[in-house]
Amino acid sequence: MRERIAVSACLLGVNCKYNGGHNLNQKVIDYINGKEVVMICPEVFGGLGTPRIPCEIQSDGRVINREGLDVSENFRTGKEKTFELLEQNRCKRVILKDGSPSCGYKTVYDGTFSNRKTKGLGVTAKYLLEKGIEIVDLDT
Repeated sequence: MRERIAVSACLLGVNCKYNGGHNLNQKVIDYINGKEVVMICPEVFGGLGTPRIPCEIQSDGRVINREGLDVSENFRTGKEKTFELLEQNRCKRVILKDGSPSCGYKTVYDGTFSNRKTKGLGVTAKYLLEKGIEIVDLDT
């Protein structure tokens, strides 16, 4: 049986980024060759549209969009739906888009909407790690 791995859909060329674009990544495409892939986008799973207003994690843990709307509930729903999908597909590993408020696994934006990153975990990345899912680091 081939390995199953979940991958942030934007890394596979799906236009699901906040700005309606994608982050197609050839290293990811090469890595997943021969594997069964489960595409994920926690922000879309959480009910946020594409395109959408940029969101950042605040120092108190809430997720706020650039207009000041608290979208923490969307991010909670997204992380839970993502984990459910991984469980259903028996995925134990995931490739995520670093920097994202959902998928960041090394860095996230600092919450000031000033385009500055800081060390930290996105909402979904943190949840998946807590649930025992391995994040594959391809420097995405």
